[in-house]
Amino acid sequence: QVQLVESGGGLVQAGGSLRLSCAASGRTVNWLAMGWFRRAPGKDREFVAAINWTGGSSDYADSVKGRFTISRDNAVRTVYLQMNSLKPEDTAVYYCAASFRMASIVEGEYDYWGQGTQVTVSS
Repeated sequence: QVQLVESGGGLVQAGGSLRLSCAASGRTVNWLAMGWFRRAPGKDREFVAAINWTGGSSDYADSVKGRFTISRDNAVRTVYLQMNSLKPEDTAVYYCAASFRMASIVEGEYDYWGQGTQVTVSS
């Protein structure tokens, strides 16, 4: 079993930055691909970023490329999402997810999910 706990969300002004963290527990977490997704009010959950288990490969949604950076520290079993130049349209609940398969942009490829953390960007 894998448990994921997100933190770091909050309220920030447009142009500001936040860093989300996802702490993972479980025997095999360091072998898992990890991803971040988000759900904005009234919209479906969408892919944000993903990283493979070594941290050597990552992928981003076009809407966040150049602004967000995903990283991981396997020593402390934590995945991060550094979010810079935030925009009001980034407002959403952000979810961390873990996959036993390759890092993917597809929600259905992920096996475990966190509860989410709210990010609100004011204009």
